[in-house]
Amino acid sequence: MKLPRDLSGQDLARALAKYGYRVTRQKGSHMRLTTLHLGEHHITIPTHDALRPGTLTGILDMVAAHLEISRQELQSALFE
Repeated sequence: MKLPRDLSGQDLARALAKYGYRVTRQKGSHMRLTTLHLGEHHITIPTHDALRPGTLTGILDMVAAHLEISRQELQSALFE
């Protein structure tokens, strides 16, 4: 599955809510999301209109590693 090219930081934050991620703070153009699902985990995502593919891949890799699933499984669950 290809990564979405027009996904904003806000859209990604909404999609990650499925796994318990919530915005815990925001400073400038970055949000910090936290989940307690499978232990505490924090990620920082930019609030840009369209996330760059490399940035999105890195964020998804971190989330997938925390959830102990593959990135492809995570992408399917979030974007299909």
